[in-house]
Amino acid sequence: MSDSNDTSVKKTNIALEPFGPIGIIGHTANKEFVDKVNAVLSEKRAKRVENASNPYIHSPGYARKDYIFESELVRFQTGEGKFVMGESARGHDIFVITDVLSHNLNYDLVVGDHTISPDDHYRDLIRIVSCCMGKARRVNVIMPFVYEGRREKLDSHRESYDCAEMLQSLYNLGVSKLIMFDPHDPRIANAVPLMDIEMPQCRFKMISTLLERFGSVKLDSESTVVVSPDETGASRAIQYASVLKLPLKLFYRVRDYSEYPDVSQEKKFKFLGDEVDGKDVLLIDDMINSGETMERTSRKLHELGAKDIFCLAPFGLFTNGLKVFDDLYSEKIIKGVLCSNLIYRPEELQKRPWYVDVDMIPYVARIIDAINMDESVYDLINSTDRIDDMTKQIRLGEIFDVFNE
Repeated sequence: MSDSNDTSVKKTNIALEPFGPIGIIGHTANKEFVDKVNAVLSEKRAKRVENASNPYIHSPGYARKDYIFESELVRFQTGEGKFVMGESARGHDIFVITDVLSHNLNYDLVVGDHTISPDDHYRDLIRIVSCCMGKARRVNVIMPFVYEGRREKLDSHRESYDCAEMLQSLYNLGVSKLIMFDPHDPRIANAVPLMDIEMPQCRFKMISTLLERFGSVKLDSESTVVVSPDETGASRAIQYASVLKLPLKLFYRVRDYSEYPDVSQEKKFKFLGDEVDGKDVLLIDDMINSGETMERTSRKLHELGAKDIFCLAPFGLFTNGLKVFDDLYSEKIIKGVLCSNLIYRPEELQKRPWYVDVDMIPYVARIIDAINMDESVYDLINSTDRIDDMTKQIRLGEIFDVFNE
């Protein structure tokens, strides 16, 4: 008879059967990213077939050279559009990969050229999902940057609920799983409490790429600190500081609470924390939009005597152009800017000496593979253990491949 007080859980290595043949659909705008994800996934499964490491490797559609569905997004000169599939999705486990921030495509309207906007991308996503429903066994959406996901609080002003409506639309259409990376505010999931949503983070790849690219960074409290540019992003910086076991410091906005602190108040920030003189700084944010926040914070840290400043953000939008970071780099204020390749990055950005592209393609391919096999993705998404193992080996001075997944 088993001991009723024994709460240990035995892990098994039982291979799971694929939910169905994988089918990948991507927007035209992020075709290069989708092609690379497809290639990594195909290679990963081909190795399993070669090694006979899974009893289901001969399931129909398990290992193929190409998982991408033949499809086309058609746009008429009126601005209307439609989605056309060149093959049947019946019985497939569909993964739609979308980049709502791609701005690298134009189409002709009767009044002239039009650059595809996030609203256009979202509407195209709805077209794709609705076209697959009723035929596909399951439809999953990978949306790295969340459409209209930057609404963080209710002020006195009335605002539209675009993000909540987007989530509810996908849920009502029957999307089985939504994967979104490093959302600005995870509480947006409250709009669809019954929807299966995964929120993987870029931390492991950001940290491993930083350490591989800049060997001078030392993971000890005497050499390196983590800084949040404002209090709203403190939770993200706390995660970095916690897993790296580094001190945390932050800037906070000074408000006049003698009257209602509305948005019209001038933004003034103060630094909270010990000195940073002579220390490297990991400046953490969820995205780089105009770049004003990173500029303000890095200049102040430079004045306080910081050594090398590294700006880490999963998404680099650079809406005000690249000059601000060109200036920060030429003035030796920042050492590098690290952003993921989950969204479109113009070629001119990727050529900048201060920019480092963090490759998330193998991670996305691994997530698709795990979801298709109905594996638990908790350990895959929660990278704390992997970061801990990596940093322990680095601190011990062992040879360690920081890109090892």
